[in-house]
Amino acid sequence: MVEDAKFEDGGEAPLRLQAQDQEDLQVLSTLLQDAVFPITEMSWQPAKSRFGLLLNRFRWEDSDRAAQQARRYERVQSMLVVEDVLKVSSSGIDRQDKDTILSLLSVEFEPGEDGTGTLTLTLAGDGAIALEVECLDASVQDVTRPYLAPSRAVPDHNQED
Repeated sequence: MVEDAKFEDGGEAPLRLQAQDQEDLQVLSTLLQDAVFPITEMSWQPAKSRFGLLLNRFRWEDSDRAAQQARRYERVQSMLVVEDVLKVSSSGIDRQDKDTILSLLSVEFEPGEDGTGTLTLTLAGDGAIALEVECLDASVQDVTRPYLAPSRAVPDHNQED
């Protein structure tokens, strides 16, 4: 029987981070790179000005240790929550296709006037989700125990000519 990995195995606690400036967001973006999620796991609550996304995050913070110990890589389910969202739009994805699995490449913020701006979730395959926000206020929190990555590999971005 194969058991799920545990945070305690690595002497770690679940990830819980908040981004309120560009430097913080770069850390979140790096940790969220290559997260995958079904299109159905996105939720915008206009009345609360909140956008949420449940994703399966590759545990980059554990990948070197997994390689050194010759053990399988891990993923964990995490919530990305963005507050103060005024508008959500997307491009390059079919939001009607409920079977779509998306892969997150990066999270970037383009500032506007007086703290406003656009938070862009760039997806593999030329897709993007744009969140117009009153201010940058994003958080990531692991919500499950780590599990063995089904791919058994580190995500690879090498592109052949």
